[in-house]
Amino acid sequence: MRHFLSYQKRGLLLIIAMLVAGVFVIAGRLAYFMIFVTDRYAQRAQELHERERSIKAERGLIYDRNGVVLADNKPVCTISVIHNQIKEPEEVIAKLSEILELPEETVRKRVEKYSSIERIRSNVPKETADKIRDLGLDGVMVDEDYKRFYPYGSLASKVLGFTGSDNQGIIGLEVEYDSFLQGTPGTILTLTTAHGLELENAAENRVEPINGNHLHTSLDIVIQQYAEQAAERVYTAKNANRVSVIVMNPQNGEIYAMVNVPEFDLNEPYTLTEAVLNGAAAEELTKAQTNDLRNTMWRNPCISDTYEPGSSFKVITATAALEEGAVRLTDTFYCPGYKIVEDRTIRCHKIGGHGSEDFKLGIMNSCNPVFMEIGARVGAERFLYYFEKLGLRSRTGVDLPGEANSIVHKLENIKAVELATMSFGQSFQISPLQLMRAASAVVNGGTLITPHFGVSVENAEGVTIKTLSYKETDGAVSPETSQTMKELLEAVVAEGTGKRAYVAGFHIGGKTATSEKLPRRSGRYIASFLGFAPASDPQVMVLVMIDEPEGIYYGGTIAAPVAGEILGNILPYLGINPDYSEQELKDYKLGSISVPDFVGKTEKEAKTVFESFSEGELYIVGEGEVVTEQFPVPGEMVNENSDIILYMGAAEKIAE
Repeated sequence: MRHFLSYQKRGLLLIIAMLVAGVFVIAGRLAYFMIFVTDRYAQRAQELHERERSIKAERGLIYDRNGVVLADNKPVCTISVIHNQIKEPEEVIAKLSEILELPEETVRKRVEKYSSIERIRSNVPKETADKIRDLGLDGVMVDEDYKRFYPYGSLASKVLGFTGSDNQGIIGLEVEYDSFLQGTPGTILTLTTAHGLELENAAENRVEPINGNHLHTSLDIVIQQYAEQAAERVYTAKNANRVSVIVMNPQNGEIYAMVNVPEFDLNEPYTLTEAVLNGAAAEELTKAQTNDLRNTMWRNPCISDTYEPGSSFKVITATAALEEGAVRLTDTFYCPGYKIVEDRTIRCHKIGGHGSEDFKLGIMNSCNPVFMEIGARVGAERFLYYFEKLGLRSRTGVDLPGEANSIVHKLENIKAVELATMSFGQSFQISPLQLMRAASAVVNGGTLITPHFGVSVENAEGVTIKTLSYKETDGAVSPETSQTMKELLEAVVAEGTGKRAYVAGFHIGGKTATSEKLPRRSGRYIASFLGFAPASDPQVMVLVMIDEPEGIYYGGTIAAPVAGEILGNILPYLGINPDYSEQELKDYKLGSISVPDFVGKTEKEAKTVFESFSEGELYIVGEGEVVTEQFPVPGEMVNENSDIILYMGAAEKIAE
């Protein structure tokens, strides 16, 4: 008996000990939660009773080189519904369907869906959103938002690119610099009950968004407009497939303009243009066909396409021959209109031939036999060496997505015929920008630059946070060869095949080209002209390409005048003053009238004055009440056909 009682006592003590230990464990655990991790669990508890709604950050702006806004933001709203808070679902469905012009079944499906929050429509105009807000519908949320807006519509559309519904870049600079332009979204946190109903009179927690950074580019809206208008005129006149123009500073690679006519409306980027549809009905296209046509419409040929450059490549062949010492300016050649290379007869563009000519005349005449001869002197191995040295076997590094690379024969595949055709720009392909990069090195003293648009990035407060830099490589061409080539190419415009690019008062160098597209003898050509000015110290380079023109298709006939028109407009704008000879002053009646003062006038008043002053073009830049700045400046002496550029702004900006 005594043994049994002792056993019970020990068991009771064990149970008591276990209970005491349990109490200590629970008390310790409770102390841990109350003292050491109380903040974390309080936060989790709050999150269970909070509903989160996103606040979009304002995307950074894109500016041209003069501070003109090229990509802006327009305030819009996002309309959402919270199922648990809707008291009158039928009224909500009816009103949202009517005001947002959505099918009733679409709205019903989202209103009746059991979810914490359901988006009905984004990018709703503010006026429309205000109508919904004023109705005071329970469970309907109207949140601020931003939509990308392009003030100049189709201007530089394939360069700037556009954004999607989430404000993320899709193509062009918008996607290339997306990491800078995108901001950090904010949030609105609202307290709710366990059933998801918002607590009345409970304060909202708001985390403000961080706006995106601004991008400053080398694009110049005035130069872009000049180039686009010139391209559109020849596009229409020649019923071309496409006209592309690139305007670049050959000293540092800054691209002032890049045109690809036809362009598309950046504010309606998914709407197919008439040029792309080419007579087809948009509503009859399949989804795959529509997507293919959109990709065609968005494609930037200056970046993503390659072509046979034709005679403009003779600039590179001549440079290689001079660098190698394979030719001298006094060397003479004979052109009978063809050259026999192995078993092939390769003809010159002049059927009867050019006869006897020296090297300078060979370039001025763009004579194929001359260049086949000097190409053979250089040889395949050294020819490819200069391809490499002038950057033609690698991408340029331009800051746009989708850049193509050249297609060039391997050394072992270059026989006599291939070398002959390569010497005048056939049997290989490069991109337009690769040609400009190589030509820039030829005329800028030998520096291989990187073509680019981005200049700097600044934050929302206007403070520069990053100055963009690009690779440059010296020694691509010797200074002596560069000087010789500038003189030879100036002669091409002054006296040779490029004379239709001549502009009174300016010294312009350049090279014409007429490239036959593959397959041969298809009757499809690319007419082009590569030009630069001033010839002695190039500050601007222009490449004009007319794809599949109807009728006359020679580069010297139809592309050179377009380049001359563009250069004639932009050189004075860039501050490069003309230097007229006495004969030019006599022939063109230059400098005969004084520019009126447009500053302070409204757009209507300015147009009236301009009509009585000039037969040229009037360009209006920016938005505002009055003219705040003009070019040329008041009182400058110009000719009677001069163009005028007016910058519009607020009246108070005049004094500044």
